[in-house]
Amino acid sequence: MKKLEVVSTEPRKAFIREYEDVPIKANELRVEVEYAAAKHGTEFTHFRGEDPFLENVFDEELQLFVHSDEAAEKPFFMRPGNMWVGHIIEKGADVTEFEIGDKIAGYGPLKSTHTLKAKEALRMTERMTWKEAMCYDPAQFALGGVRDGQVRAGDNVVITGLGAIGLIAAQLARLSGAAKVIVCDPIEKRRNVALENGADLALDSAMVDVGLEIKRATGGRGADVIIETSANYHALQQAIRGVAYNGNVAVVGWYHECHGGLNLGREAHFNQPNILISRACSEPNREYPRWDFDRICSTCWDMLGKGLIKCENIVSPVVSIEEAADTYMAIEQNPTSSVKMGVSFVKECE
Repeated sequence: MKKLEVVSTEPRKAFIREYEDVPIKANELRVEVEYAAAKHGTEFTHFRGEDPFLENVFDEELQLFVHSDEAAEKPFFMRPGNMWVGHIIEKGADVTEFEIGDKIAGYGPLKSTHTLKAKEALRMTERMTWKEAMCYDPAQFALGGVRDGQVRAGDNVVITGLGAIGLIAAQLARLSGAAKVIVCDPIEKRRNVALENGADLALDSAMVDVGLEIKRATGGRGADVIIETSANYHALQQAIRGVAYNGNVAVVGWYHECHGGLNLGREAHFNQPNILISRACSEPNREYPRWDFDRICSTCWDMLGKGLIKCENIVSPVVSIEEAADTYMAIEQNPTSSVKMGVSFVKECE
């Protein structure tokens, strides 16, 4: 079998190359991948050469980024991709919890095979679809945003930014008892997906005054909770304008340096929002130790395994591995026809 992977050796350029596997260890599994998916927001930041980790390291003791000459001097390299689903084709001598042929999921780039420790594998439930498994990672940050935003039964909730995280957050807000779910995004395809999955109102953030429309849609009160996933300062500004007095704005998106779009005067001083930075995998989080990252992860996998989160229209488009590099570059330049790119290794694609 020809083994293919997507790699990038310079910003905004990706290509397909062949590779060979090395022998597995006693505690490892080897998987033949059937489907995989990329992670647009985080990955594209790195793909563009804008990732803070490219020239900095995070000092865990001081809790801040510091410049690193060693990091800055490393040649650019990345393997696009976030998660995969496949079946086991080899297992190490010490592995007893899995058998050849078992279907599992895991983290990793877009490539034909993966080798991982058995304890890292995610066992697929019988009814679980591959697209549900691909939504495991964004579901974690969506759940973190909903919990940090403190969504309660009867709340009016707004989601700004409709990548996979935002689309899943809208569904989790509804499952948490939100009375009205309003979503905002400039991309029509993504607004339509949100409406198909149960949102009440979708606003084109490029065409309307989002803060004003939120106030109008909530009888002048404003949103009780706004979950901002786009990492766009204009969206954050509209969240501050559209939130109810003393309401919560959960900031899930990873922002770059501000060069405009945000004004912490004006409505901020009148609405007095609680702006909460939300990152599910930062430990400890606000609810630690009751809700640690392991609990967030296991809850998401359980919900996906039970079919509680609609994912079929979130993983789109789906392309073959041979098309993956070109499609990845095209989506980075023009995301209007995509939500979360899936990759098929079994010749079934859109």
